[in-house]
Amino acid sequence: MEHKLPKSTIHYEVFGEGRPMLVLHGGYLDHRHMVDALEPLFDYRLDWKRIYIDIPGHGKSAVDPSISNHDQVLDLILAFVSEILPGQSFAVAGESRGGYLARGIVHRKPDVVDGALFIVPGRYAVAAGGSVPTHVTLTRADGLIATLQPNEVGRFNRLVVQSGEILEKIRRHKNPATALVDQDHQDKINANYEYAFDVDAPDRPFLKPVLFLLGRQDSMVGYHDALRAIECFPRATFAILDKAGHSLSWEQPALFQALACEWLQRVEDFES
Repeated sequence: MEHKLPKSTIHYEVFGEGRPMLVLHGGYLDHRHMVDALEPLFDYRLDWKRIYIDIPGHGKSAVDPSISNHDQVLDLILAFVSEILPGQSFAVAGESRGGYLARGIVHRKPDVVDGALFIVPGRYAVAAGGSVPTHVTLTRADGLIATLQPNEVGRFNRLVVQSGEILEKIRRHKNPATALVDQDHQDKINANYEYAFDVDAPDRPFLKPVLFLLGRQDSMVGYHDALRAIECFPRATFAILDKAGHSLSWEQPALFQALACEWLQRVEDFES
């Protein structure tokens, strides 16, 4: 489906009915990656309406050339939500860049957010300051190296856990999405990545259920910076998973699903 805004056309897919959840993918990807990661959570859990979007400049979501920073991207996503879910509250889940955008939604509109899931939330400008672990691959699949295409080598070598299953997921979900990226838009965003506001300094703590999922070996965004926000989220679980990097949901699927399901239950049980 598509929803037209003045400066973007948002492509999105909807699964299920019930309590709304907005789902935001990472940079250079599209909604398919998050569908793969999250949909297994709902095999036996009903009453959730999952709204997976292609964030502006990714997948099939077009964006106006005037959009050049994350404050503007956040404005577009908030406009989309207000028109798709008028007057409704919703949960939000985001991975990597999508996690940073989800942080922005909670900061700007805390009263309409029922709960938040932040998966390896990315703040590359901050992480570039040296707070990330040195890359290490703990489970190797050297026999697959010869089968890699040139555009797969970097992604596969960045994995903490290498496997044929993850390689197939890269080929099925990540490679096709990368080919659709608006690179001019990405260049502008990467040059103006941080919000104009301090996302770690909200006006008041966010008192609804939250889950931070962080990779102990995440050499792209690390985990130290996310821990700085712990006092902003009194109802948050912070989980730093061993044998997990920036592809945490694929490298530790059982832990990912168990912790995410527990967060869903806390959102369902929450009483303000």
